[in-house]
Amino acid sequence: MWPFTRSKRKLIDKAVGELRDSLENPRVPLSDASAFYSVFGSGMESASGVNVTPENALSVPAIWCAVNFISSTIAALPLILYKKTEAGRERAERDPLYAILHDEVNDDHVTSFQWRKQSMVNTLLHGRSVTFIERNKAGRVMNLWPLNPLNTRVERRAGRRVYKYEENGSRFEYRADEVLDVPFILEADGLRSISPVSRLKNSIGLTLAIEAYASKFFQNGGVPPLALHGPPANAPAINRALTDIVNAVKNASAEKRNVLYMPAGHELKQIGFDPDKNQLTDVRRFQIEEVSRTYNIPPTFLQDLTHGTYSNTEQLDLHFVKHTLTQWVECLESEMNVKLFPTRNRTNFVEFNLDGLLRGDFATRMNGFAQGLQHAVFTPNEIREMENRPAKPNGDELLVQGAMISLESAVKGAPTDGGNADSATQVNEGLKIAAEAMRS
Repeated sequence: MWPFTRSKRKLIDKAVGELRDSLENPRVPLSDASAFYSVFGSGMESASGVNVTPENALSVPAIWCAVNFISSTIAALPLILYKKTEAGRERAERDPLYAILHDEVNDDHVTSFQWRKQSMVNTLLHGRSVTFIERNKAGRVMNLWPLNPLNTRVERRAGRRVYKYEENGSRFEYRADEVLDVPFILEADGLRSISPVSRLKNSIGLTLAIEAYASKFFQNGGVPPLALHGPPANAPAINRALTDIVNAVKNASAEKRNVLYMPAGHELKQIGFDPDKNQLTDVRRFQIEEVSRTYNIPPTFLQDLTHGTYSNTEQLDLHFVKHTLTQWVECLESEMNVKLFPTRNRTNFVEFNLDGLLRGDFATRMNGFAQGLQHAVFTPNEIREMENRPAKPNGDELLVQGAMISLESAVKGAPTDGGNADSATQVNEGLKIAAEAMRS
């Protein structure tokens, strides 16, 4: 059930005015893209003359790929609720919030994957994603409801942030601790967010203009604009000649003929630029690099393998995880840990699991596990857990190099008489323990 019909939050009186960004509101700057969206229903005009909106920006294949790839990757990461313990941490699977974050985020059967992907799409396109946290009277989180960022306005009242939202003619107001807010980049006032689509409208508009030109070029059979030269004639004769030429070009393209008949004394000359000479293909490839810079993602993830090789592809994977994905994961984790858990109950926290993205190939992974096992960094069961395998008996002891005896056995069996103990007995005991652990 949609929460706004039953919410206990205060309805804003209509006298307060329109909550959406409006150009008539003196507090809304003219540079605010959402104000133009709400008034004109169109985007910001770029230098190429193309109106750019988040909707038509997705018609650019590189932007579509970048937004879909980043949002889907974050949505597919395991989001786990942990509880701090004396030994470290453990999964809090019995906490009701675990199921909300892991399975369904609200009563409308919105899955955690759908919610996270939608939130990241809003952030990457509109510059902000907003989610309302619905709690019961006891303060426990019941549902997470994604909000339309275009209908949300952030203000500061008495030094505190206030989120004003409008949905289906109803107006609501929420405190900062009732909203999960993930902006792309914040303005200097700390309230308004910067939309990458509106701020980079000229670059995106150029891409859209190139797409439109290429489409029209091939729609005309690959023939650029032409000029007809011939003897002077009156206006009706000129119009008939132009019509005949246009029909002849279309028929030749449809019939795959490369030869046109021209009347005596007439000549066709190209007046449009040549796509090859103007490096249209190179410009389109450069726009892929522009999108790559916008979202800080390697071009290989946008299906541009111009600079991709077998040797650097894995390093590009690590670059994406370390320099792109990590910052968004940290942003989401910190926002959820601050807003979902009260200050008095910070024993619980959420964390994304990035191990799956950093696993590497099988040989490299096994070599790293072997090094960690031999130097008492990991136990066999810890390695099995990272490989999604069940634990085995006698696999929770740290092992050291040599006979692969347990660290505890090595300490207990250390000679105290200056090194005259029966070392063979210790080695045999260590081998038995190691063999038993390997068999299990």
